[in-house]
Amino acid sequence: MRQTCLDWVYKLARQDPRAVFIGSDLSPGLLSEMRAEMPERWYMEGISEQNVVGMAAGMALEGFIPYVNTIATFFTRRAFEQVAVDLCLHNLPVRLIANGGGLVYAPLGPTHLAIEDIAIMRALPNMTVVAVCDAEEMKRLMAASLDWPGPIYIRLAKGGDPVVSRPEHGFAIGRAITLQQSAERHPLVLMATGVMTTNALGAAEILAQAGHDVSVVHFHTIKPLDTAAVLHHARGARLVATIEEGIAIGGFGSAVTDVLVEELGPVMPRMRRIALPDAFPKHYGVQKDLFEIHGLLPAQIAATVTAAFGAFEQAA
Repeated sequence: MRQTCLDWVYKLARQDPRAVFIGSDLSPGLLSEMRAEMPERWYMEGISEQNVVGMAAGMALEGFIPYVNTIATFFTRRAFEQVAVDLCLHNLPVRLIANGGGLVYAPLGPTHLAIEDIAIMRALPNMTVVAVCDAEEMKRLMAASLDWPGPIYIRLAKGGDPVVSRPEHGFAIGRAITLQQSAERHPLVLMATGVMTTNALGAAEILAQAGHDVSVVHFHTIKPLDTAAVLHHARGARLVATIEEGIAIGGFGSAVTDVLVEELGPVMPRMRRIALPDAFPKHYGVQKDLFEIHGLLPAQIAATVTAAFGAFEQAA
């Protein structure tokens, strides 16, 4: 996914003289063709993320569209003030390409795990937050990114993720995609973002084997959230489960909950947010290991949804 994203930076730069690339202490050979062809629009800075974001803001004020790439936690923790004040306050068209969203950097531990990045970026006025589900969808996002009016936070997954998106669904920033539509009038609905959409589809298969007809809705854009899609699928649902690779507080599930509370109030469906707990992960390993520890594998998601649905039915 990351390589696809960066390849598209080069492609966009060849199409539009406004597009520039800025990296923060990344591989020396990164985008070497772009560096050779247009060195005046390829910049590799040191470990100075606050400066890099400020540099991107200055270039945006001069009419460029900077695509800035570094590790997700360096944007959200180290350079938060610059992102808020330099980019969002001025609503500048800078694209923050964030490596290692969620639990990708499991071998490096909590300092590199971007568990709260969605919550942080979602809270910033003018910031658009996107987490696509696979490399093919990344191509469609990048094609749509060039003329988007404000800053975008692009959350990257590990790479090599299964392709579950389909071109016939199209792509528009801020518009959710229904990947699986239940035939039932009162279905179980799984709403997911990023690579958790793949795991949601896997969970839906398991739930189908148990006799449940499930809708799966992919929200590649967390902000602006497709409120119309949330309401369309939530009305009449027996249960809405949100699934994300990040902490529950302030994340994707919170965004969906905000919409349902404000728009449906007492008639909102029962909900279950499947996310990381309010704690820094203590374990190391690979990403899938942490998925299993935190109940984010398809079988675990299906079990959580089944248990939540059963508990709600008994309470009723």
